[in-house]
Amino acid sequence: MFDVIVIGAGVIGSSAAYQIAKRGFKTILLEQFDFLHHCGSSHGESRTIRATYPEDYYSNMVLESSRLWEEAEAEIGYKVYFKTIQFDMGPSDDKSLQAVISSCKKNSILVRVLDHSQVYEEFDGVFKLPEDWIGVVTEHGGVLKPTKAVSMFQTLALKNGAMLRDNMEVIEIKKDEVQGGVLVRTRNGEEFYGKKCVVTVGAWMKNLVHEVTGLMLPIQPLETTVYYWKIKQGFEDKFTIQNGGFPTFASYGEPYIYGTPSLEFPGLIKIAVHGGWPCEPNERTWVAASPTAVDSLKKWIEARFQGLVDPSGPVMSQSCMYSMTPDEDFVIDFLGGDFGKEVVVAGGFSGHGFKMAPLVGRILAELLADGVAQGVDLKYFGIGRFDGNPRGNVKGFDCQVTLADSRCD
Repeated sequence: MFDVIVIGAGVIGSSAAYQIAKRGFKTILLEQFDFLHHCGSSHGESRTIRATYPEDYYSNMVLESSRLWEEAEAEIGYKVYFKTIQFDMGPSDDKSLQAVISSCKKNSILVRVLDHSQVYEEFDGVFKLPEDWIGVVTEHGGVLKPTKAVSMFQTLALKNGAMLRDNMEVIEIKKDEVQGGVLVRTRNGEEFYGKKCVVTVGAWMKNLVHEVTGLMLPIQPLETTVYYWKIKQGFEDKFTIQNGGFPTFASYGEPYIYGTPSLEFPGLIKIAVHGGWPCEPNERTWVAASPTAVDSLKKWIEARFQGLVDPSGPVMSQSCMYSMTPDEDFVIDFLGGDFGKEVVVAGGFSGHGFKMAPLVGRILAELLADGVAQGVDLKYFGIGRFDGNPRGNVKGFDCQVTLADSRCD
């Protein structure tokens, strides 16, 4: 019997397996596909890390995650986290952007608010903002390498004694009435026994939890597309971390647009809309986003970068998935019911949870070991917040994720 069975080997599950095994627990990590697959939410070439959140409770979580990313890097011996500054921009009266500024000040994060002319000077003419926009600069930004990071956590889990098994699709989790703990059964007929269990299956969370308990978690998978755009010849260095000090960035408003420096593909920059369209994870189309989304990116690139980036169209695209909750907050909680505190679920990371993976992994390990997590208030992430309140946590600003009903609008 294992002490802990971790189901789902994306970045959250792999981080959890590492943190649990590191504490001396006999751990097994199960993955329904091949390890490091591209079918979920934890693959690709880059993710941003930033502490600029309109919600007060995320900023310090990011700072702690940054420390834990570096700690894991030191253990493995290579880098997955490349630091730069974070640049947020948008209309000066945007409620979300104003909430970002307030949150940074409340959490003692040094923030500089610039007008459009100061932004132009700050970034050597790379960004041009409308006169009624502002820019927000903080030191806590950067790029994470997703597939490399997942591999790092899996390797560290192995080094700490965990067992890893892929191509193990879990179809049943139930209480083990004979030995105690839980019994996990896979589609190929294998059975695993554990004292406790962690479920971190991303876009498959709603379906698996419903099949196991009848509980319908409000986690909606979204299919999304990221795009890479060509930097005009001669300006490539302006968009790199190493030579240009180029930031990770986000543009508030409709739509919310984000991007990373030129890092993974020389001469290309990633710029995408934060959003997607509802899907079933096993029935994805793998088709690029709607023409409307691409058109909005073209217009934004043309207006912001003044000819330094080719706005005629992306040269590369990659498909991914979000797991959205109605309030865009995570679900990290004991499953409860018949399972009590023997099963913990972590999902609904809503397109912004990758950066938090080291901390979430630690939280899950602490919940299983001690029943409580240290230094983090989990009240915002409880399953019960949706009881009689389908929208979850109440916020004073609009949803940042753009939802499309189809790809053909």
